[in-house]
Amino acid sequence: MSTTPSKSEPAEASAGLPLFYQQPRPLIAERDAELSIGAIDDLGFAANTNSLPVVGAELPVACKHFPILFTTGPEPAMVALLGLRSGENLFVDAAGAWAPGVYMPAYLRRYPFIFMENSERGELTLCLDMAASCVGKAGNRLFEAGEPTDFTKAALDFCREYQSHFAFTADFITALREADLLVDNRADITMADGQKLSLGGFQVIDEARFNSLSAETFLDWRQRGWLPMVYCHLISTGNWAGLIDRAGARPA
Repeated sequence: MSTTPSKSEPAEASAGLPLFYQQPRPLIAERDAELSIGAIDDLGFAANTNSLPVVGAELPVACKHFPILFTTGPEPAMVALLGLRSGENLFVDAAGAWAPGVYMPAYLRRYPFIFMENSERGELTLCLDMAASCVGKAGNRLFEAGEPTDFTKAALDFCREYQSHFAFTADFITALREADLLVDNRADITMADGQKLSLGGFQVIDEARFNSLSAETFLDWRQRGWLPMVYCHLISTGNWAGLIDRAGARPA
């Protein structure tokens, strides 16, 4: 279950693996013939991250729920902000349930599957995080008679589609950097109880610089489908107030 790679996902610097993934390995029919995957009922593993990667195709919905920001560093990523403090996810409750009525980013919906690059063969292979709590539980079989089940095929299609959108988004972010549109930003927040928070380490699109793009560049971005992503990012800044309200309403 492989495909030709385009661009690789950013890895979590501290572990050398993508966020949440601890023991990803390729799926092999001979070895995993009896393996099943249960439902992920507990998202507690995501409760300590205050942002998740998002891709361009998600923005029309995601921009209604979260501030959409860009990480700093040599290879910025586009993320949905989920909390105002480090290690805080305001959309996962104490029972590990996602907030009802709130969009769940595809990065989280994809778990525990992921594409990993095989550098020797130049392919992306469907892998499974063997550390996920749902692995091995009664549920969806991964293989039947040596062939992938419909469940596994659906996971493969989802990961392949995600990878395509990730590559499209990476090209967009590269264009933002080359046009010098990403600027460092910080949020200084006063909670309802008077507590002051300061959140930094992220970038936003400078709207004035964007509006100063040449007509030629603007038309090129329109043809590439990048303009809606800019507008969704700008719209998403209205979600800071919702995060503050959600943080204030959460029990300490």
